[in-house]
Amino acid sequence: MKKQILVALLLIVALLALSACTAVQPAGQTGAAAESGKLAQIKAAGKIVVGTSADYPPYESIDADGNFVGFDMDLIRAIGEKLGVEVEIQDMPFDSLIASVQEGKIDAVIAAMQATAERDEQVDFTIPYRMTRDAFAAAPGSGLVIEKPEDAAGKSIGAQTGTVQEGWIQRNLVETGLTPADMVFSYERADQAALDVANGRIQLLLMDAEPAMELAAQTGLEILLITELTAEGGKSIAIPDGATDLKAELDRIIQELLDDGTIQRIQEANGLP
Repeated sequence: MKKQILVALLLIVALLALSACTAVQPAGQTGAAAESGKLAQIKAAGKIVVGTSADYPPYESIDADGNFVGFDMDLIRAIGEKLGVEVEIQDMPFDSLIASVQEGKIDAVIAAMQATAERDEQVDFTIPYRMTRDAFAAAPGSGLVIEKPEDAAGKSIGAQTGTVQEGWIQRNLVETGLTPADMVFSYERADQAALDVANGRIQLLLMDAEPAMELAAQTGLEILLITELTAEGGKSIAIPDGATDLKAELDRIIQELLDDGTIQRIQEANGLP
């Protein structure tokens, strides 16, 4: 009897050990898939899901036929071709893009985004694919003169929510006491800010130079200053924190596209210098 009990106990222990070693994986994933890196998961899915904020021509916008167009859109498709996967693009507010990467809703972000130190604590970034310049814009005939960024002090000014430009305004104008906080306005979309400037609701708009020039052509805004002094770095693709395999492959592809002139050709095709 004791021998039978001992055998039964050993059998129970063996079954428990086997159960622990074969824990249930998320639906649709094998053990190998669950443990694979982000790049392998993208390749297995056959597509990369990319978030953008499609209100920023010539980088990203939606044309009359509902297609995503612009420099970033052409670039991410070229990258997808190199990866050997389809590219699925999702439009969302700029200030929700990083959270969407963190939550796993998208695989990457391409939205003329600069890799700041603050953002780098939340996600990882590829090497830059284009350097950044900013522009201060005003309504035509405003009489405003902006020769350096600090000349914006004391004037009502707007920027897109969650952008480097919004951060520069807060650090350099509001926190220094040069501009009251109630004279600073944040907008979900850059075109909304441009309309408020054109209609005289605010005096200045700070944003990326090329989209500012595009909006100026549409709304009649005047570009007062183009500068690199408010920028923090080049434009990069944001990816999940710790996705080292994906970063290495995207870095390799971006460098290849820079070296062979593909990125330059895409820039020129979208009217970028």
